[in-house]
Amino acid sequence: MASAELNHSTAASRRQLQGRSSRQDKFSVLLPTYNDRENLRLIVWLLEKSFSDSAINYEIIIIDDGSPDGTREVAEQLEKIYRSDRILLRPQEKKLGLGTAYIHGKKHATGNYVIIMDADLSHHTKFIPEFIRKQKEGNFDIASGTHYKGSGGVYGWDLKRKIISHGANFITQILLRPGAWDLTRSFRLYRKVVLQKLIEECVSKGYIFQMEMIAQARQLNYTVGEVLI
Repeated sequence: MASAELNHSTAASRRQLQGRSSRQDKFSVLLPTYNDRENLRLIVWLLEKSFSDSAINYEIIIIDDGSPDGTREVAEQLEKIYRSDRILLRPQEKKLGLGTAYIHGKKHATGNYVIIMDADLSHHTKFIPEFIRKQKEGNFDIASGTHYKGSGGVYGWDLKRKIISHGANFITQILLRPGAWDLTRSFRLYRKVVLQKLIEECVSKGYIFQMEMIAQARQLNYTVGEVLI
């Protein structure tokens, strides 16, 4: 009985926190895509459900990098299905890299917080309310998903991908001491003003962009809270 009351109290507190966020804040999701036609409808539906269930004000900005598989056409359909202020297609004409996609997408973000994530279903939308709660509780500049702390983990990766990810994080921890465990994860929540400053400081445009963002955050004394995913 006590456990049930505690769970109910925790859920109520979570709803209150999320309710305050929905009234005061807006969250812009930057969703870079490249050959994600098969995933895009589902990830947008999951995002819409997660935000709507938590009464969070949001927009989803799809940045397609010239996908040849028809991803852009699917995004155009989603713009028509959902409200135009919820789904915004802001494509690039060719594949320019992940960092460039985020820079391009941020120009169109109207929220005071920005969430970056992948469109390949490797990042589950159920963690987004956790990101928001973590940021509010610690007043962090960045809330970042991590697989490499506590009970976090990965599923479905082959050995090569695990070795590359673990190796990159291990070397970076030794050399840079960034104050965060998982630097390669592209699933984060930023204050928009912080993201703008970090983008101005970063020079990388590809895969290493995510690592440089956290390294720069430490250099600029921004705070990072981590969420187990």
